[in-house]
Amino acid sequence: MSDFRPSGFSVLPTVVKNLLIINVLFFLATIACDVVLHINLSDYLGLHYIGASDFQPFQLVTYMFMHADVMHIFFNMISLYWFGRITLERISQKQLVALYILGGLAGAALYLLAYNIFPYFSVAVNSSYLLGASGAVVAICVAAATLQPHYSLRLMFIGEVKLVWLALGMVAISVFGITGNNAGGEFAHIGGAILGYLYAKAWLQGKDYSRPVTSVINWFTNLFKRTPKMKVNKGGKQTATRVKTDAEYNREKRANEAAIDAILDKIKQRGYESLTADEKRELFDRSKK
Repeated sequence: MSDFRPSGFSVLPTVVKNLLIINVLFFLATIACDVVLHINLSDYLGLHYIGASDFQPFQLVTYMFMHADVMHIFFNMISLYWFGRITLERISQKQLVALYILGGLAGAALYLLAYNIFPYFSVAVNSSYLLGASGAVVAICVAAATLQPHYSLRLMFIGEVKLVWLALGMVAISVFGITGNNAGGEFAHIGGAILGYLYAKAWLQGKDYSRPVTSVINWFTNLFKRTPKMKVNKGGKQTATRVKTDAEYNREKRANEAAIDAILDKIKQRGYESLTADEKRELFDRSKK
């Protein structure tokens, strides 16, 4: 049984740290706009019902970085801090970003579907909007529990708890809460949970549903990559680092992916502890890319 104890912010994987920072920046911007400009950013960036006059397509993404208050963002970020690190033991950092986004989109989809279909919510539909990373975070939590069902967390005042029971508890609370005051948020949690489970089960079968999102991420990050700079040697000659051909790049990429697939297969069959020190280092190095 694996045992996880959260460590300091400075040793966080880059992607988890960046997601935390982005969410906090959105929250600080919300406070600043409210105090200084008397503008409620949630009205613009929260996800409104599709038929509402305030609805905008970009809200499908922006809502998952918005939070209503300090406790809302605190619990979401603590959960992201824990479960994001655990999930990264099995998937790459770009795949984690994709899982976050897909979980948020799945939560948004179920929220919009429920509020459009069920007459129970017709009274609140025009005045409600969705905020928070909860759908995305629950997707990561459920994915982590599905990928590593024997993982355990040591929680303060509670002790050791298996991750799978923690994930099931979160989902159960949301299911029983859909008729409460936070019905929209509970639907988002359930949507994220379904996505996280399906994503992890597919990943265990060798399928990667995050590829469309990671392809967009790769395209976007490549826009900001610097071109190789010319180097001047002592003799006065200018040289530049040779750019790999497409064939060389693809050949190297396939070799790296094959090596990682072999490591992941070994984890699936014999567990993480069966890896050698070199294999663990290779998996860690690749997760940062």
